Amino acid sequence: MFHAFFFRFARWTERQTGRPGAFVLALGVVILWAVTGPLFHFSDTWQLVINTGTTIVTFLMVFLIQNAQNRDTQAVQLKLDELIRATEAARNNLINLEERSEQDLARVKNGFEKIAAKTADCLESEIERKVEEEVEEEFEERGLTKKETSLSPER
Repeated sequence: MFHAFFFRFARWTERQTGRPGAFVLALGVVILWAVTGPLFHFSDTWQLVINTGTTIVTFLMVFLIQNAQNRDTQAVQLKLDELIRATEAARNNLINLEERSEQDLARVKNGFEKIAAKTADCLESEIERKVEEEVEEEFEERGLTKKETSLSPER
């Protein structure tokens, strides 16, 4: 019962505090507090009010934000797991990767870094080849050869 209440309260608070109205309300409280400073002669109690209020709100919001992040992360992981499972070429051993040890994660990351490096090398070679082709096409369109362009002064 408490879990259901906390879930509903956390979701409601998460939605409300993320809206512009919540910011305006918080700003209004700070402005009201600042304006009342002269009335209370900027006393220690006056300062304690804002310090205590912001500390309590911050303390409670940490738990609500962590709850929201945990829920969102879990939902994203489940969606990614479903995509991995449904994609024929994907490696199903990556499902629940987030539950594995740091060493396992490091090994998988290292493997992907090697794949990325190979891909980058292939991509770089492909880009160089395409640039060379385009340069040659440009020379042909102008009726030039590489020797003519490198030996003849253009200026």
